[in-house]
Amino acid sequence: MTVTVTPDSFSLVLFDHDAIVTVVERLVADIGLPEGIDVRVEVDERVPLGRAEILALDPITLEVEGGALEDPKRPRQLSTDGTADIIGRLLLRARDRLDPAFGDPPPDADLTLALRTAWDVHCVGRLTRLGYRAQRQRRLYAFRNRHGFSDDADAAFERLFTETDLTWADIVAISESARANAAASA
Repeated sequence: MTVTVTPDSFSLVLFDHDAIVTVVERLVADIGLPEGIDVRVEVDERVPLGRAEILALDPITLEVEGGALEDPKRPRQLSTDGTADIIGRLLLRARDRLDPAFGDPPPDADLTLALRTAWDVHCVGRLTRLGYRAQRQRRLYAFRNRHGFSDDADAAFERLFTETDLTWADIVAISESARANAAASA
């Protein structure tokens, strides 16, 4: 397993290349990606926005805009916690996609916002159990925006955040049930 981060040095932001590699290597070990899989992280330092996505699974290739890794209180500085949150979530999604027992989610471009949000909640919950800092309230608010502000939505969030071995079918069922309950009570 090798971890590659590009660029090798940053000129527009004050990111430490080796710090990013260290975070990714720790995540790979903690998440338990399959043996021998390589991970590439392509950071576009020219873009101060926060988009991050999986480009490929073999090797796992992530494309991340510089703003996604930036410390929100210190412009142009790397946030190691934020880096672990963004890259960890993507690596968990990649692991899910590589695991036949998880199921067969559609390509990211075909995911509804509700399903993307539900999957993110499940990934961030697992990161939290691995000892990484999570912005639980931020994820809860995003989930409520897509699934309703109700006790049913909060229960669905809790299940996604706390359960460990959900499949894609489970995530879809939890999301759809929360949305249906929100529509019925509206």
